[in-house]
Amino acid sequence: MKSIALRVFIFVNMLLLVTAEAWAQDPQFSQFYANSIYTNPAFAGSVNHGRIIMGVRNQWPSISGAFRTGTFSYDEHFDKINGGFAVQATFDEQGVGTLRTTGINLIYAYQIPVTRNFTIQAAIQAGLMQKTIDFNKLLWFDQIVQTQGFLNPTAEAIENNSLLTPNFGTGIIGYSKHFYGGLAVHNLFEPSQAFFVGASNPIPRRYTANMGLVIPVVRDRNESRQVNVYPNVIFKSQRQFNQINLGMYASRGAFVAGAYYRQNTINADAFIILLGLKTPKVKFGYSYDATISRARTGAANSHEVTMNFELKKRVPKSKPRKVTCPDF
Repeated sequence: MKSIALRVFIFVNMLLLVTAEAWAQDPQFSQFYANSIYTNPAFAGSVNHGRIIMGVRNQWPSISGAFRTGTFSYDEHFDKINGGFAVQATFDEQGVGTLRTTGINLIYAYQIPVTRNFTIQAAIQAGLMQKTIDFNKLLWFDQIVQTQGFLNPTAEAIENNSLLTPNFGTGIIGYSKHFYGGLAVHNLFEPSQAFFVGASNPIPRRYTANMGLVIPVVRDRNESRQVNVYPNVIFKSQRQFNQINLGMYASRGAFVAGAYYRQNTINADAFIILLGLKTPKVKFGYSYDATISRARTGAANSHEVTMNFELKKRVPKSKPRKVTCPDF
């Protein structure tokens, strides 16, 4: 018990050293470990079997034209490449189809056994990103007729409603049996998202740092009676957007429950409740974001659902080192 108390004390003090601030451009997920490859590409192949992960987020559904985001990924560890391989697809819609972003990525994560108890995985990510905009759903100044509204056709020159650009990322994680931490960089070369010739509108790099502990509370040979606690923190920075998520969840056998707090330096953002269910082949998670900032009057909540399917386990020639970290 003393060692557990010491680990909790050290972890809480590390959290107190982290500061944050706020505004974002890329989509975010409350279940950042259920969407682990989106959080950090170095999680690719971090288990000793193939898996499929799907996630859907509906942010602020009470607002007309709210944000809807989906992810899909397949990853697996392969002995011949001494690491993990992943395929990931993302979809994001804003304004009921006014602006859509889709992406497809290929990821390779190399596993490095540093010591007997500590392992590093380093990854590279390469893919294509497409942005499309429906200009017919936009309103322009020259369409306005005083006292009557938007009546005139616009004289704005619509040059291009679709962009296709390469996008890259990288990440690294280090882990032992009871500790994990990592750093990822997305939009590595800041690709352009400008729809007009000559315009400059790069997508800023997104930095993500994560850290956490696995604390066994009840040990038992029967997994259904094991109880673990997972305190963790994630810090994200994207230009003027800096944000911290901190909290923990607990698991007992197949059941999972937890809570998180999301904060930026301008204001508190949301309180998050997480519920999950784990079986040997399927994991299901649901999270509810309750807005606690002044925006709660119009944007009271968000919902997120994830599903994780474990494929048939292979018999590897050399057993890969599994990342012991949260699933949700």
